[in-house]
Amino acid sequence: MTTVAQIQTETLVSQIYPLKGSHIEVEEVSSPDLSQIPLPPPSKNPSEILGVDQGTPDNHVPRDPRLIRLTGVHPFNVEAPLTALYNEGTRKGFLTSPELFYVRNHGPVPQVHDADIPNWEISIEGLVEKPIVLNFRQILQQYDQITAPITLVCAGNRRKEQNTVRKSKGFSWGPAGLSTALFTGPMMADILRSAKPLRRAKFLCMEGADKLPNGYYGTSIKLNWAMDPNRGIMLAHKMNGESLRPDHGRPLRAVVPGQIGGRSVKWLKRLIVTDTPSDNWYHIYDNRVLPTTVTPDMASKEPHWWRDERYAIYDLNTNSAAAYPQHNEELDLASTGLTYTAKGYAYAGGGKRVTRVEISLDKGKSWRLADIEYAEDKYRDFEGDLFGGKVDMYWRENCFCWCFWSLNIPTSDLENSDALLVRAMDESLMVQPRDMYWSVLGMMNNPWFRVTITKENGILKFEHPTDPAKAGGWMERVKKAGGDLLNGNWGERNQGEEPTEPKPVQEINMKKEGLNREVNLQEFKSHTSKGEPWFIVNREVYDGKGFLEGHPGGAQSIISSAGLDVSEEFLAIHSETAKAMMPEYHIGTMDKASLEALKNDVGETSDEPRPEFLQSRAWTKATLTARKDVSWDTRIFTFQLEHETQKLGLPIGQHLMIKVADPSTKEAIIRSYTPMSDTKLEGTMELLIKVYFDTPTIPGGKMTMALEKLPLGSVIDCKGPTGRFEYLGNGRVSISGKERHVRSFKMICGGTGITPVFQVLRAIMEVPEDPTPCVVLDGNRQEEDILARSELDAFEALDSQKCKVIHTLSKASDSWTGRRGRISEGLLKEYAPADAESMVLVCGPEAMEKSARKILLEQGWAESNLHFF
Repeated sequence: MTTVAQIQTETLVSQIYPLKGSHIEVEEVSSPDLSQIPLPPPSKNPSEILGVDQGTPDNHVPRDPRLIRLTGVHPFNVEAPLTALYNEGTRKGFLTSPELFYVRNHGPVPQVHDADIPNWEISIEGLVEKPIVLNFRQILQQYDQITAPITLVCAGNRRKEQNTVRKSKGFSWGPAGLSTALFTGPMMADILRSAKPLRRAKFLCMEGADKLPNGYYGTSIKLNWAMDPNRGIMLAHKMNGESLRPDHGRPLRAVVPGQIGGRSVKWLKRLIVTDTPSDNWYHIYDNRVLPTTVTPDMASKEPHWWRDERYAIYDLNTNSAAAYPQHNEELDLASTGLTYTAKGYAYAGGGKRVTRVEISLDKGKSWRLADIEYAEDKYRDFEGDLFGGKVDMYWRENCFCWCFWSLNIPTSDLENSDALLVRAMDESLMVQPRDMYWSVLGMMNNPWFRVTITKENGILKFEHPTDPAKAGGWMERVKKAGGDLLNGNWGERNQGEEPTEPKPVQEINMKKEGLNREVNLQEFKSHTSKGEPWFIVNREVYDGKGFLEGHPGGAQSIISSAGLDVSEEFLAIHSETAKAMMPEYHIGTMDKASLEALKNDVGETSDEPRPEFLQSRAWTKATLTARKDVSWDTRIFTFQLEHETQKLGLPIGQHLMIKVADPSTKEAIIRSYTPMSDTKLEGTMELLIKVYFDTPTIPGGKMTMALEKLPLGSVIDCKGPTGRFEYLGNGRVSISGKERHVRSFKMICGGTGITPVFQVLRAIMEVPEDPTPCVVLDGNRQEEDILARSELDAFEALDSQKCKVIHTLSKASDSWTGRRGRISEGLLKEYAPADAESMVLVCGPEAMEKSARKILLEQGWAESNLHFF
């Protein structure tokens, strides 16, 4: 159904440039000859919200299911299959349909309703004589519109090759992180002139409407670039003749030709003219090529690398790839012709033209010139308007689009080769390098594109470096075989060359020096039957008795491990520090026969349904049945237990372990969580999870990213309980099995650290007879980050003498009327003064917990009265 707002928006657009029929038809004022130019391929605007997106903040964005998702379900970062992308461009010209156009989103897509578009505003501010605010209507009506073909390329294009060599801090793009479209809108220079930049202005900062963990996405370019008509920088509101779709910046975006895609800000809201580069977090910590000597660890610990403008990326580098032969394509020599046509794309940056593409079949000893098709040139001779904008390219020599190359190769030459190599050169004689320049963000990867050729039973098989959709590619195969991918020979050894021994991974020694004692199954069972907590990690036997009281997971964690091989969970959840302590508890090594017998000893089993779900000595399975978005990065996952009347079996204040397979490596990931749901609930449990997505400098959380990618119906493993603390009611607590009474609780939490605190608070507030007063100090960044706010407010409204809740925000908006800043010395002194008969419960980010511990101890709290979950 067409809404009134849609009609108003379309009316506004048609008043400015009347369109006829379909969105890809053209104004007929001067009846231009459209046969001269490539027109967009057939396009069908998706109308269905895919099931995978329905549980995400992007549940308003229809998408094409053919796109390859590179960062799981959310945020949406995708490329098209390379063959589909190439074929669409070559069969119908060289343009990409919006549904196959690559997408780089850092977070949720802003939802822009039809009624909002005519009044969408951008501000031009900063070092200008006349700051102004323009709405969408004014941008269409008051400025000349142009239409131009432009290729956008993500700086991470081909990054999966770098990640195969060594994991960078970016996710794995294949070779299809680029697309080409006709963009329509005014020139950026015309918009800026309206505000009259001052003489000392040097940079143009741009900011979008996509709200992210570190503010709104923003970046900058040099102001003189934006004012230079040869650079072609524009504001676009159309793509291939139709209004921008949500993933591509609806309703207005910057388009910066010849530069990396990260400079073309989507959902544009602000243009800020400055005398220095942008101080936006995403400008500083993204889109940089740091020196190859800088490791990920150095980059995380030494921020000066990120603030050095020498390492910022603007113009694209020269690059190319082969679309044919396809990855895993097979060629039957008996039935194929005498020649094979190899085909692909190439592009350059900064407006430069690709002048040659060369193919080698002998490891670069000799090269063959490929034919190049420059479809962009067809627009230079075109006169007229297209999609409401003037095509004005006859005077411009800059090249802003990809080109296509092809070469007919004798089949016999392919048969006698082991690899097809592709390299391109631009008009400045910048040629793709032979070898990779690895860097911490994995950007601008452009070594020769290599397709391997293997021969078996008259069949040639071609293999690309990587497969963006899954594991595979010759690089992964060579690496698994122990090859050094940076040895200058693509990991392959020359004749007579000895294989390079891989450097051994430095493992923490968990065995007692000089201990050679062997433990058999009888001795192991004998000790565990006496209540001694002996357990096994990697065949080594340990006695946990000496650490029962001090173990962070509580005595129960060790007691539950008694008599078991706990290698998987121990190695998954314990730090290097914990592993270094293990020699003190080392008993000896279990003989292999005993270990095998122990694994086969499943003990007694029963078909009777258990009243409680959790088991301390065995994993039990729960099924994901629902997922609810609390915010853009926080979810409530609902899991079904084994039967409808089963209770979770988790004491108040304790945790359970969950085990999920890593989507990429299939290795087990184990973490501890406290459910948000009432532990008395039957049949289900709810986990409140904050998803830690990848950032340019920090990899995402393994467990939370794995949970994010779990489809409904998935099964996870659970085990528990764990934890030193338990609330027994009426002020009674148990810590490491020792019971004591407390007069009140001071609860300090942040983010999803609220869950164990909330369990204790709810247990107190739901029992009117429990007199224990609680003060909750909840620290967050922004108001929308406050979790379980309505429940906390309800507890305070129920009994404000028994429950006091104080929220404080470190990045509060102007409308916030509560406390501001982090949980500080002043706040703790005011609401949590030292009290020998009370207890402080703390759970939150590591930095918050560390700061709180220091302040509380300095203010007189005893260590024994502090509990950190």
